[in-house]
Amino acid sequence: MTQSMTALGLIETIGVPALIAAADAAAKTADVRVMTFEKADAGLITVYIVGDVASVRAAVEAGGEEARRVGKLVGTHVIPRPDLSVSAMLESIWRKNAPAESKPADDEAAADEAAELSGTEGGESAEALAKLSLQQLRELARTTPGFPLNASGINTAAKAELIRLLTEKKD
Repeated sequence: MTQSMTALGLIETIGVPALIAAADAAAKTADVRVMTFEKADAGLITVYIVGDVASVRAAVEAGGEEARRVGKLVGTHVIPRPDLSVSAMLESIWRKNAPAESKPADDEAAADEAAELSGTEGGESAEALAKLSLQQLRELARTTPGFPLNASGINTAAKAELIRLLTEKKD
């Protein structure tokens, strides 16, 4: 577990719309990371948020209010300085829910295809990038040095956002 996790926030909702609204509000409210979500029976879904204690408290409060507004909020909770055993348990959940890492050969193929479509090495145009699949764009972003999103951000970014960041990167 990373040492930057000084607090853990949980927002539990019934249904996906309330969960997405809560996660979005939480991420926009404070400097936190929305790590993952976990589904349970009867539509219960929990989103996990990490960051410093004050930021997580603010994010969970805002996320809870938004979930209540959009759908059904079951509950919220903030755990300052979770025990190492809790962190280890959550790490296993996050790894289980993380998308499989792509193979290096796939990364190279996506980068080669993007370069081929754009006509220049490392100089992708928005038109050339738009021809790639979302998976290919994510693979290209992972192999682009200094790309502004981390692995989790790349895995959740929309196609338009990846194209925008990749074309800004070449400027």
